[in-house]
Amino acid sequence: QVPLKPGRSLMDWIRLTKSGKDLTGLKGRLMEVTEDELAKHNKKEDCWICIRGFVYNVTPYMEYHPGGEDELMKAAGTDGTDLFDQVHRWVNYESMLKECLVGRMSVKPVAAPKEISTLSEEKKQLNGMLPEKKAQAASAKDLIPSYDWFQTDSLITIVIYTKQKGMNAELVIADCQDKRLRGEIIMDDHSYLVEVDLDHPVQEDVAVNIAEKVGKVEITLKKKDNIHWKMLGQPLESHNTFKKCTDRGLFYRKCKLVSKTEVTHDTKLFCLMLPKSTHLHVPKGRHVYLKQIIAGTEIVKPYTPVLPFLPLNFKEPSHHEGARIYLMIKIYSCGLFTQALDHLQIGDYISVSNPEGNFKKTQIQTSEDVFLLAAGTGFTPMVKLLDFALAEVSSLRTLKLIFFNKTEDDILWRNQLEELALKDERFEVQFVLSQPTKNWLGKQGKISSSLLSEFVKRSKKDSKVLICICGPTPFTEQGVQYLRDLGYSQEEIHAFTA
Repeated sequence: QVPLKPGRSLMDWIRLTKSGKDLTGLKGRLMEVTEDELAKHNKKEDCWICIRGFVYNVTPYMEYHPGGEDELMKAAGTDGTDLFDQVHRWVNYESMLKECLVGRMSVKPVAAPKEISTLSEEKKQLNGMLPEKKAQAASAKDLIPSYDWFQTDSLITIVIYTKQKGMNAELVIADCQDKRLRGEIIMDDHSYLVEVDLDHPVQEDVAVNIAEKVGKVEITLKKKDNIHWKMLGQPLESHNTFKKCTDRGLFYRKCKLVSKTEVTHDTKLFCLMLPKSTHLHVPKGRHVYLKQIIAGTEIVKPYTPVLPFLPLNFKEPSHHEGARIYLMIKIYSCGLFTQALDHLQIGDYISVSNPEGNFKKTQIQTSEDVFLLAAGTGFTPMVKLLDFALAEVSSLRTLKLIFFNKTEDDILWRNQLEELALKDERFEVQFVLSQPTKNWLGKQGKISSSLLSEFVKRSKKDSKVLICICGPTPFTEQGVQYLRDLGYSQEEIHAFTA
């Protein structure tokens, strides 16, 4: 993120888009844009970008972009979809840039692909009959999940055969909203999706059972009426597909705010309850997106769930107790999104997405020395990592949290962290303040090579190390560079950058 000029906030941008001013320069006319035409508009004062086939004139947005002009200019005059997906996949650009729409890219005609499966085959599957296997060479298709379903007088069970071992609750996401069932299985960077408009109504509860050793997942629904179903329902467009997670749009469900408690003078712990009709566990090191409609514009922001408290060994409540997501959020006095969050009342609802991120539990499971570098609310991904490392990682020798803040009043969960350090000799916490009072006896300053060389040290010469870092973008980028300069490899460093 870069500092924005006064009058260039998100709210200012929304006001500009609603002012009636022509932001495209085309006086409301939409055009078909060729690649040659797009390429001409590649300067700061005249910048067009294509995202998923739609072309936007982002020139007026330059000064409002939190990532800075240089970030936008990387895609100037080109198809910026891939770059956008790497950095901003969660942003609803259709809403944010709708007044900047120039038109569609003109598409060169291509040969229509042959259909892989026919609708009649799909209907057979939804009737509980699997289509006949076509003769084909053994290929990657043999590893793609498949599904079936069966029923009793009172239950409907969808069985997904993932064909891989090690399946667990964090890899299964199930939602049933208004007769629409959506079951997603995460498999590394791909996912398999079952998505159907059910033939008959079902009750709220969704139960998920997993046979980890064989990779079988069962999603069980209770019928509202004990009648025999002739078919499971109507397949949706994404039903029975296996594709890269980044190629799927974000899916949201509404969660109820059940509590809001102060952590510091400007940070609160929000507790959100998932619907009974949702099965969702957020893996360690992953984040979710919250979505709000503000002044008619859809705004989305990422947050990493934490636990409700330290010391740890916290056990998640069972699904029937109401699964909860805890989010530690700093409320900015001029922050449009966090101010709207802070004004939510207990019992209000907010949209929460599926988990995202690329941290893998295996990164920490074999580590001997773990270092967590956090600035401000960059502490949030570290909470579950702390818990997991101390409770589950048998090889762990040392776990150090180096926590950077401006003042003592800004330190999140200070007492709990100090208590944990006293209880577990493997854990050490070091607070570093950039604006301390005269009475502060601890470390002062900002992240630096000398400070990291003092605290980030292997417990023995060849010990396996993991260093996680999270905070404002400059903090994270500088920290990673210092660590590389100190000789730590890319594989030993994980930067949380959502």
